[in-house]
Amino acid sequence: MMNRYPFPKVDLHLHLDGSILPETAWELAQKVGAPLPADSLEGYKAYIRRAVNCGAVNEYLKLFDLPLAILQQPEHLTRVTRELVELLHRQGVAYAEIRFAPQLHTREGMTQRQAVEAVLRGREEGLAACPGMEAGILCCMMCVGPEAVNRAANAETVEVTAEYLGKGVVGLDLAGAEGIDPLSAFAPLFRRAAELGVPCTCHAGDSQGPDTVRDAMDMGARRIGHGHHIFDDPALCRRAAAEGIALEICPTSNIQCRTQPSYGEHPARRLLDMGIPVTINTDNMALAGVSLEDEYDHCVNEMGFTERDLVEMNRNSVRAAFLPEEKKAKLLAALEPFR
Repeated sequence: MMNRYPFPKVDLHLHLDGSILPETAWELAQKVGAPLPADSLEGYKAYIRRAVNCGAVNEYLKLFDLPLAILQQPEHLTRVTRELVELLHRQGVAYAEIRFAPQLHTREGMTQRQAVEAVLRGREEGLAACPGMEAGILCCMMCVGPEAVNRAANAETVEVTAEYLGKGVVGLDLAGAEGIDPLSAFAPLFRRAAELGVPCTCHAGDSQGPDTVRDAMDMGARRIGHGHHIFDDPALCRRAAAEGIALEICPTSNIQCRTQPSYGEHPARRLLDMGIPVTINTDNMALAGVSLEDEYDHCVNEMGFTERDLVEMNRNSVRAAFLPEEKKAKLLAALEPFR
């Protein structure tokens, strides 16, 4: 187990399809006959390393074509979820929220419910092998074009999330390509989630500006996926601090997608100093080639954070987690000796 940072670690922003072990992706691609971008496993790993530095979020999203091609069978979803939980446990992660979009796994006949159940089986199998660890599943609605394109699928995701809430599913997200439609176009989905008591996070303020963060906050999201461009609106920063809106910062992803120019220029440290609950996360662990400890190295060596800041940001993660209060209290107590 890695222990450069021996305190309990929390990852709130982690995509399942971006965190498949390359060896597993290679094996499953051959099994289902999916086209591969290389002639060998090592070539595939090299392709990933090249492709992640493409420089644009919407281009980066093309990297998910292969993972989605191999995740159309329930047993594959179960396996990659189990393997991710086990990997996180080896890395000293005490709690993770793993997110995926059920609607993206229905191409070959699975329903959204069956996709959720397959992921939940993998979660259960992984946690059974990893005593002391906790993990929750976030279901993602998707922005794949104009809001109307997949309105019915997104509406179904809200209902399915509510159905499995408390059974391993912990909340709802909106992910995908930013800037195609105004984020506010998705407001009815968030209103329905609120009616059903489903807690929400929302991708915003990554490739787009602070207005998307405002929209997400106005729609009821208590956490923002990425959200770092809120820094461009000081008044909105003050509002986020006052309302306790947590930012799910993913430093390496932001650099790879060129949504921030460098680790040193990333505003995460300044956002924390403003009183905003900043959290540090990996986003797409396998594609980005990072662990939480790698992100922490960047935080300490290039972004102006101290190790004590890392502990405090993990406390922010615990408080922002979609967890019962008694489990939050247990995690906070485990972090206390490291403050």
